[in-house]
Amino acid sequence: MKKISILIPCYNEEKSLPLLYPELVKLMESQPAYDWELMFVNDGSRDATLDGLKRLRAQDNRVNYVDLSRNFGKEAAMLAGFDYVTGDCMVIIDADLQHPPTLIPEMIQWWEQGYDDVYAKRRSRGKESWLRKHLSLQFYKILQSSSRFDVLPNVGDFRLLDRSCINALRKMRESERYTKGMYSWIGFKKKDVEFEQGDRVAGESSWNYRQLFSFAIDGITSFTNFPLRLSTIVGFVVSLCAFIYMIYVFIKALVWGDPVQGYPTLVILILFLGGIQLLSLGVIGEYIGRIYNETKNRPDYIVREFNNEKVV
Repeated sequence: MKKISILIPCYNEEKSLPLLYPELVKLMESQPAYDWELMFVNDGSRDATLDGLKRLRAQDNRVNYVDLSRNFGKEAAMLAGFDYVTGDCMVIIDADLQHPPTLIPEMIQWWEQGYDDVYAKRRSRGKESWLRKHLSLQFYKILQSSSRFDVLPNVGDFRLLDRSCINALRKMRESERYTKGMYSWIGFKKKDVEFEQGDRVAGESSWNYRQLFSFAIDGITSFTNFPLRLSTIVGFVVSLCAFIYMIYVFIKALVWGDPVQGYPTLVILILFLGGIQLLSLGVIGEYIGRIYNETKNRPDYIVREFNNEKVV
């Protein structure tokens, strides 16, 4: 009998768990031909999420949980799930029911037909603000145009991954993670299924605009050197323009003379060139900072407890 794991990263999902678990039970009961595993990863929640997971574990041995020592972020929490799941395939869903469990049987059907990565593509993005939707789509356009491989727009972590995909993702241990790009990077046979993203059934999103902007920077710098190349191109163009302007000033002074003029032009050029230099240094600094973090070779996460057993 094939085993299917469902990975659910959790951060402050105390109110969502009592609503999510019955939906997952319905799913498992509707698919008796498979063995099931529910793998919850508690990413340093500050509410009673861990207590709720322990209660679920006590009443259902299909429930497993990994308790991280602090909040490492969703990317690290998913990596912990990759390391601990034991199924022949794995479905990643959010705990807030924005990802409908009713879509999972269709994913399984495509998996049985030989697809390794069955990803859910949003028809809509729920009750997100217009600004957030617009910025998200623009980010995907930038990443798509600057990467050497396809990064799928309107596609998140809600997907089914075959064991071969899981093993490939487990090998990628970089600390500056952007898993949505990794799904595309590893390849394998992919299939999309469309769905309507729901709204959160409880609690509030932990993602604010500052975190989303930081996540976008991580995505761009993790999977493309386009910002470095762009700074090189801008530097070349600015240098060329400065050289042409220098020739113009020299010829003008040689032919017509040049009384003391042009102070505003001089200040503008200095500020412009200084701004370009600082921008380029900032881009380089982003990459150097990521290199620095990688050279530390620290673990991506630390597990405090697994199924009521202390790990640390």
